[in-house]
Amino acid sequence: MDITYLGHSSFKIKTKTATVITDPFDPKMVGLKYSGVEGEIVTVSHAHHDHDAADKITGVKKVLEGPGEYEVMGVSIVGYPSFHDAKQGAERGKNTVFVIEADGLRLAHLGDLGHALSDDLVNEMGSIDVLMIPVGGVFTIGPKEATEIVGKIDPYFTIPMHYSVPGLSPQTFGGIEPVEPFLKEIGMTVENLPKLTIKREDILDNQGSKVIVLEKR
Repeated sequence: MDITYLGHSSFKIKTKTATVITDPFDPKMVGLKYSGVEGEIVTVSHAHHDHDAADKITGVKKVLEGPGEYEVMGVSIVGYPSFHDAKQGAERGKNTVFVIEADGLRLAHLGDLGHALSDDLVNEMGSIDVLMIPVGGVFTIGPKEATEIVGKIDPYFTIPMHYSVPGLSPQTFGGIEPVEPFLKEIGMTVENLPKLTIKREDILDNQGSKVIVLEKR
């Protein structure tokens, strides 16, 4: 499996049977380039244009929006209900956490999660190998909350997303933090990679957790 960062909260997850694109965004709104992206499956965590621009993806067979159990092209995906804020969605509405299972690996994409995860939801999600988690604050959880959630889920690999980078629209996202405060807060081994390539057999049960900071494609 290959995981490539497309920017903001969008990833390209290439499995043996299909390619999944998470939270595609409108480049005009976000300020980052976003073009030439292909994939058969698109997950949308919530209906904001920096996360729901499925029309920017070519070759799409299925767009998944909202909670539910899905099986598409050999990829199993479960959406769990959550919220975009810490007030049960009163400020920014609902959010869907997606757990993606393929190639013997289990990934979780938390979308624009805005609150702590309950023990019940963490248990429902099950064991997670790769966690994609927002860390920039303001619109989502910030470094401290993200660190607490990583501790609860205890994945092998944590990939931060939704943080400030050069080129991000200052009008819309001027208040969110870069990735460094999260890296300092979590205090784990950090590896910078152009993409994450993993196989189930490469993961050892007793290996420690690490943070992977992916370069934007």
